[in-house]
Amino acid sequence: MRMGEGVEWAVHCCLDLAWVGDRAVPAARLAAYYDLPAAYLNKQLQALARAGLLTSTPGPRGGFRLARTPERITLMDVVSAIEGPDHAFRCTEIRRRGPGANHADHSRCAVDQAMGVAELAWRRELAAQTVADVMATVQRTNPDVPDRVRRWFTT
Repeated sequence: MRMGEGVEWAVHCCLDLAWVGDRAVPAARLAAYYDLPAAYLNKQLQALARAGLLTSTPGPRGGFRLARTPERITLMDVVSAIEGPDHAFRCTEIRRRGPGANHADHSRCAVDQAMGVAELAWRRELAAQTVADVMATVQRTNPDVPDRVRRWFTT
């Protein structure tokens, strides 16, 4: 399964906003932290805001904040906000075309079933992990990151 780079950017921004706390951070500032194109990152942040994961405040002191606590934002929430709710696999019923077609078989495609089971497991795993879980891993493996992020975004 391949996700767009916007998912990675969005999860990192959620982590940063969680560490910054209640301070609004402009999209341009978040983009600068990762050397990303601000206009494209802003689209990802707007998608997170539309999904209710971030709030957006306009104006010179505006920017983005988490709309929920990190414990209430799952990785699946972020993926769905950026990639959309569509299934990763789309069965087009090619088994019903060509010389091997069996138009009398009305059962569900076995390939579609197998892919559906795998996708459900993937979605459940992402739904079971929160931004807070990722924060805890980062803090355990790189304890200086939260302070470094707070310093960069508050100066």
